[in-house]
Amino acid sequence: MKVKKLLFTVLTVGMVSNFWINAQAQGSNTIQQGISIGGIDVSGMTEEDAKAAVDSKVEAMKADVITVKIGSKETQATAEELGIVWSNTDVVDDAALLGMKGNLIQRYKDKKDLEKEPYNFELEFSADKSKIQSFIENKCTEFETERVDATIEDDGYGGFNIIEGVAGTKINVEESVKAVLNYIENEWQGGSGTVSLIVEEDAPQGSTEELSQIQDCLGSATTYYTVGDRGKNVEIGTQKLSGYLLYPGEEFSVTEHLVPFTPENGYNLAPEYSGARVVNGYGGGICQVSTTLYNALLEAELEIVERHNHTYSVSYVDASMDAAIAEDVMDLRFKNNYDTPIFISGNAYGGTVSFYIYGKETRSPDRTVTYYSTVESYTEPEGTVLSAKPDAAVGYLTQTQYAQKGMTATLWKSVTENGETTETQVNTSYYQPMKNGYEVGVLLPDGSTSSAMYAAIASGDLSQVQSVIAGGAYGGTTPQTEAWQPETSQSETWQTETWQSETYQTEAWQTETWQNETYQTDPPETEAPVVTDPETMPESDSQPES
Repeated sequence: MKVKKLLFTVLTVGMVSNFWINAQAQGSNTIQQGISIGGIDVSGMTEEDAKAAVDSKVEAMKADVITVKIGSKETQATAEELGIVWSNTDVVDDAALLGMKGNLIQRYKDKKDLEKEPYNFELEFSADKSKIQSFIENKCTEFETERVDATIEDDGYGGFNIIEGVAGTKINVEESVKAVLNYIENEWQGGSGTVSLIVEEDAPQGSTEELSQIQDCLGSATTYYTVGDRGKNVEIGTQKLSGYLLYPGEEFSVTEHLVPFTPENGYNLAPEYSGARVVNGYGGGICQVSTTLYNALLEAELEIVERHNHTYSVSYVDASMDAAIAEDVMDLRFKNNYDTPIFISGNAYGGTVSFYIYGKETRSPDRTVTYYSTVESYTEPEGTVLSAKPDAAVGYLTQTQYAQKGMTATLWKSVTENGETTETQVNTSYYQPMKNGYEVGVLLPDGSTSSAMYAAIASGDLSQVQSVIAGGAYGGTTPQTEAWQPETSQSETWQTETWQSETYQTEAWQTETWQNETYQTDPPETEAPVVTDPETMPESDSQPES
């Protein structure tokens, strides 16, 4: 027995020695026969050659297409778009060491195993999360569907029709990135494949039960306007604010829903106040829309978040009951402080504009709410506003605005409930005095302009303008001193006695006086921003009130 064991040992050592000699002959730094990496036969290659071969394959795999499913829809992405990379590059080292590590007997055994069954080292992949996210956000979110919230509409018979909402679909981007990364790291081995994103239902806001509670008129208000271009702006603005549904806690910006004040947005040219002059601008009259809505909101006792009065008092509501707006400058904002939804309905036609706030009445039946304003002081107007009319001859003098007193007014809220009456201050508004204003011709017969007339205009003294005219500096033409008349191009129904306009976005011409809006804040609790008054702003920087 000892002889047989000795013989076996000698034979084994001999075979191993032959293996070692053959291995040395092949080169100790080459990979053994029967080894592949990711399906690439790397037998007899150096590590560098093997890595280059695998790199080449991975580079080609970047063009492989992966199908990305978004619910019932799908799109495609290349491996490169998803930022796929070869992550286990150390597998080349493992391949090079197989059959070359351990003692002579272990190496011999590994070689024999390879002769019987070749060995393939699998490739592992990862991906760039930022590229996956970018692909989802730029190529997949277009397959999302927008939810449609439930709403209501007038049925034409004093009631409402409820329009059911429709659920949408929305991709959970964060979870979808994880899903794609998991697929690449644990399933993908090149070629085509399919991965599904995480899609969630975007439930619509509102239900039949919620909206059926909207049955009561919580507040309403009506004002009157003149027909024409200004009136058309009132009608357009009212239409833009009508039909909105506000759920509990939601805020509403009036200006945001009306801008921009451009012809493309439906607005017409109408008089507006810019600096100290009257000019034509788009959107004149729009502040009557915000003012009418403001009074309906007051009656409904909705929370007013922001409100501003005009520069000059307006005639269609009492002092301190107006609400001026101006693009990028001031707004009328309010909040639904009820526990149920509210609906805004408005209409304007034939000189009458009205707003109605509908919802569920929860106030006590014996509760009455009234508002009234008081005037604390008046301010007399001083001085004259003179402006050159470059296309009119010297001798042309037309009054464009008429003096009126400024005032400080306060709005009060009176509530009677359970036999008790309480009064609270709502706001305090300051209206500037309006100066007399004139347009003055400066053109001489030879086509030049009169420096003497420009100097008189700059002085702000009407008597100096009249003196230049009386002195014949107009070149022999007959002096014209005209009472102000509106231009027929405005297509307005002009009223006698006075003329009104709003600053910042143009206001209509109303009776009694010419009015303008200013940037005035409510009492401190409104937290309205403070800005430079338009009267003190350079004309090029001021924005017309509507």
